[in-house]
Amino acid sequence: MPDLEVNPLLSTHKTSDSGFQVSLHPLVLLTISDYITRHTLRRQEGPIVGALLGQQNGRDVTLEHAFECRITNDQGGEVVLHQSWFEERLQQFKDVHKSPVLDLVGWFTVTPVSGPQPHHLPIHRQILEYNESAVLLAFHPSIVVADSATGGELPLTIYESADEGNSATQAGNADKAMQIDDGEVRQQLKFRELPYSVETGEAEMISVDFVARGGGNATAVDDTVKKASKGHGADSPDSKISLGKGKAKVEAPVAQTDGNDDVALLSPEDEELVASLTAKANAIKMLHSRIQLLRTYLSNLPPSYLTTTTPPTPSSEPPSETQTEINHPMLRSIQALVNRLPLLIPANRSAFEQEMLSEKNDVSLVALVGTLSKNLKDVREMGRKFGIVDSARQSANRKGPASGGGGGGTINDDFYASMGSNGNPYASPLADFGGRSKYSTLDG
Repeated sequence: MPDLEVNPLLSTHKTSDSGFQVSLHPLVLLTISDYITRHTLRRQEGPIVGALLGQQNGRDVTLEHAFECRITNDQGGEVVLHQSWFEERLQQFKDVHKSPVLDLVGWFTVTPVSGPQPHHLPIHRQILEYNESAVLLAFHPSIVVADSATGGELPLTIYESADEGNSATQAGNADKAMQIDDGEVRQQLKFRELPYSVETGEAEMISVDFVARGGGNATAVDDTVKKASKGHGADSPDSKISLGKGKAKVEAPVAQTDGNDDVALLSPEDEELVASLTAKANAIKMLHSRIQLLRTYLSNLPPSYLTTTTPPTPSSEPPSETQTEINHPMLRSIQALVNRLPLLIPANRSAFEQEMLSEKNDVSLVALVGTLSKNLKDVREMGRKFGIVDSARQSANRKGPASGGGGGGTINDDFYASMGSNGNPYASPLADFGGRSKYSTLDG
């Protein structure tokens, strides 16, 4: 496999020799992920190249911001940065990030797992003109595509560059094959892997949490499918022909609607619930994988470590090939973790359950009181409306004879008769006069 081959651009020195300490912030990871996603889905050509901004204090470097860069080809056909565009954009970022002051500390790109390739050297040399100790953040997409188990590690590597003597490794005079020019050893640019740690600020924690909750139901849409759907839309010639006759006029839109019903739009509350459940599920999966890892490690220990309290000396019982190498600091950490487990379990379980039941009853009682208050409010509102209707009815009863004129008695008689026939408690006044209006003398 090509990833397993020795990369000639990697240094043979140990990582700990340089003393370089790199602090990586999540905002850089989000920017790189967004850039790679857009570049892939839009099927853009050319390499993925971007700049890294941060602070440098001696051998301590922080990677806090990142932005994508425009590339071009030089006279030799090599891919390099667009000089004028890069300087202008870098100055803009420096003007924005003045407190704290951020400067160019490196760049990022996509590389195989084996490390940087020769075509990355022109851009790196160009970055070194701005910062002699610039770092390279190499993202490895092959790890993400293969979904290989990395033990929770990020699919990236950070390198620093240094000029080292180029010694030949060919057979024969390997020790004497140093390339010497005018009595000096020719130097070659090589990369050395650096350790890094992830640091998060308060603002970054809020933004990362927002992105994690909002991206729970994110879906990538293939551009080719969208173009195909546009080609068979209502405005296309094929659709007009199919809609021109009889039953096909009704069936064509139905088929189009059925295809769109598969994509269901969620409400903001549903999106938040899905994102929360997804985050919890991922956390449970990671916890389960870590527990399984600890169980596997403990099960592969020598049997004496699992059956006795005092471990034997290495000389008395050497580990076999199938057994795990004994690591006492790790065993002490596991023991400390196990000792903290009783803190998660209440000492008095019955009292804890009784208290939980009491709190549940209190919450249910408050909910019931709220329901009763709402019902009482509805009853009061109904009584108020009934009072308004009753007052209007009594007012119409008093003002009816005066406003009826010559035929007012007949109108009032019909009104009260209709009210009485509907079962209204306010019976018609004609019942007291044998069906004759008390105002009939006035009419006569």
